Amino acid sequence: MALVTVVSNASVGISGIRGQQLQYSKFWNVGTEKSTPKLPGKMGMLIAYTPAFLLGLASFGMFPNEGLRFVLLKSALTIHFFKRICEVLFVHKYSGPMFVDIAITISLSYFFQTANMIYAQHLTQGLLEPPIDLKFLGVFIFLLGLSGNFYHHYLLSKLRGEGEKEYKIPKGGLFNLVICPHYLFEILGFVGVSCIAQTLYAFSYTLGAAMLLMGRSYGTRKWYLTKFEDFPKDVKAVIPFLF
Repeated sequence: MALVTVVSNASVGISGIRGQQLQYSKFWNVGTEKSTPKLPGKMGMLIAYTPAFLLGLASFGMFPNEGLRFVLLKSALTIHFFKRICEVLFVHKYSGPMFVDIAITISLSYFFQTANMIYAQHLTQGLLEPPIDLKFLGVFIFLLGLSGNFYHHYLLSKLRGEGEKEYKIPKGGLFNLVICPHYLFEILGFVGVSCIAQTLYAFSYTLGAAMLLMGRSYGTRKWYLTKFEDFPKDVKAVIPFLF
């Protein structure tokens, strides 16, 4: 499953670099037009995040009393998706619909990857602890990623006034260096989760997610370059000064 996760996420990232974005948000009309039913963007993202959040909550009852590392991992995953749901409800503004099949695909992906990470941690019970304990460092990195991701999502939400739907070039925070600092901090959050877990699956998920988000950020930067003639050419995709 670790190999499947890396390959599947990386393939989505490579597709993003090639210009084949998942069809939701501002990319809903990229590529071939589909006849699949659409949902409002907010409802689609709630469908995407809620099952994984409920699984995180349920894991406390399914796997009780399995040590501090497991508690930290379950807490991080649950908080991660709870934050996403809160952002969908109270922060994000959606200008386009979301295809039903895409919402279901993303939802199943988050659900099964969360389940795999939790179950992989369960399988470590009774084994020796890693010689270098990274779980508290992981908590710090996770919280840094969580807060940085939220901050830049908040900046994005303030770009448009009430009733406005047109896109603008983001400003503030790290947006002066990269067009997707929210993805950069999301990757940091996943690095924190993998340091908490210290399992092969968690590190594989982080690697795959990083490749996916780098591909999406590349596609996002390309989109801004085509839509805005005054887009700063020195603003990178997700890694300041590099990519």
